Amino acid sequence: MQLLRRLCSIQAPAGNEAKIQEFLIDYINTEKKNWKVQPEIIHGDLFQHCILLVFGEPRTAVYAHIDNIGFQVRYENELVKIGGPRAVSGYKLVGKDSIGNIECELKVDDENNSLSYVFNRIIDRGTPLNFKPNFREDSQYVQSCYLDNRLGMYNVLRLAETLENGVIVFSCWEEHGGGSVPYIAKYLWERFELKQALISDITWVTEGVHHGKGVAVSIRDSGIPRRIYVDKIASILKEHEIPFQLEVESSGGSDGNELQKQPYPIDWCFVGAPEDLVHSPDEKVHKSDIDSMLKAYRVLLDVL
Repeated sequence: MQLLRRLCSIQAPAGNEAKIQEFLIDYINTEKKNWKVQPEIIHGDLFQHCILLVFGEPRTAVYAHIDNIGFQVRYENELVKIGGPRAVSGYKLVGKDSIGNIECELKVDDENNSLSYVFNRIIDRGTPLNFKPNFREDSQYVQSCYLDNRLGMYNVLRLAETLENGVIVFSCWEEHGGGSVPYIAKYLWERFELKQALISDITWVTEGVHHGKGVAVSIRDSGIPRRIYVDKIASILKEHEIPFQLEVESSGGSDGNELQKQPYPIDWCFVGAPEDLVHSPDEKVHKSDIDSMLKAYRVLLDVL
């Protein structure tokens, strides 16, 4: 879990993904010598803070977003949300501005429907603030801020160790409206005509999706993937005896929703571990679901 712990400690709210991109490039360049296949590494100005890893002759792309939710300083001590973080008075927030490091508290005013911070000075306007990392694990669970989507990133970095054919996409802005998936999908279509995608992201524990019952395969959220593709994925997982749960929700979304809006015939499906206490400092995932998620991706990238 040391890699996951390190990923969860890096602050990268949507629009400020530079630090996590830097970590990923360094990690990939250090570890790729141990991987089964050496990928083509694609990044740079044309891809902003995104990274693409191309292995062999790809048939499927896996998307994992690298940004997290958070808060941003407005005027005086006001805060606005980046994405949809859970807001509770007393949450510890950290960041850095022109004066130095910051550790402050979140204050929620329900009466005025406003957010602010409690600190001993005014913080530079525009400064992003993130939940203070507090990574915990026991024999069954891991718990931390930003398991969504550091766990999705962890999954694809482990997948890269054995992947022979496929593309791993580290995308940006997913938590705050997206924006990087369209140009990446265009690039992958024009170069490889990739018609299949999986979304390595984290979903919710609900009344129908539970801890310890396997990775969630989403039939729908606010977007609806093509059912024939979802059924194919479920059939493959059943055949290989990998635990999974079918998810049906009416809200929520992922990079898959952006793929569905592109002018290319790309099938996509969200396949990810469920977590409790979503978008809080205490996101919680069962270790067996992490294991089934990684096994699922290794099989799916081999068979699809």
